Amino acid sequence: MEITYVTGNSYKIELAQRILGPLGVKVNQKKIYCPEIQDDDIVNVSKYSAKYAANELKIPVIKNDSGLIIECLKGFPGPYTSYIEDTITEDGILKLMQGMENRKAYFTEVISYCEPGKEPISFVSNTYGTISAEPRGEYGWSFDKIFIPQNQTKTLAEFEDDERWKFWADDAYLKLKDYLAKNVIY
Repeated sequence: MEITYVTGNSYKIELAQRILGPLGVKVNQKKIYCPEIQDDDIVNVSKYSAKYAANELKIPVIKNDSGLIIECLKGFPGPYTSYIEDTITEDGILKLMQGMENRKAYFTEVISYCEPGKEPISFVSNTYGTISAEPRGEYGWSFDKIFIPQNQTKTLAEFEDDERWKFWADDAYLKLKDYLAKNVIY
């Protein structure tokens, strides 16, 4: 079986292939424009894009969406993370959090699988941590400079690429693997 991961991120392809490969799934990569709806639920954003991509390409696809959830900001920026990255950046988030003791946060990643003409199925991973008091590190991008993974003292941006990726939860990929094994690959 072949699935196309609609992304420009080669790490995501490597991760998906490592997890899905033992099922006999070949993961291809394709980057296409997918409209991103504005919705307060990251799952809905991911599903919409996956359905669009599957119908556009006429093949089974994986599409993901993610967001940073900050507890003291009542879940902000959530599904608007990309927009916040481009506008107020991590410095704006830190200003919003000035004086706040609760620094708990997590990244939610939603992986949606969709076949042409069908409804998407979504799987969720959460990577827990805290928000630092100031940006630190030279690797990664944007929120990597303020996100400290659970049980760590350094931000993601203080770890090189080969190290940084080990902190991301891969539950969504494992749930996708189970779904494919039970429902698609017989």
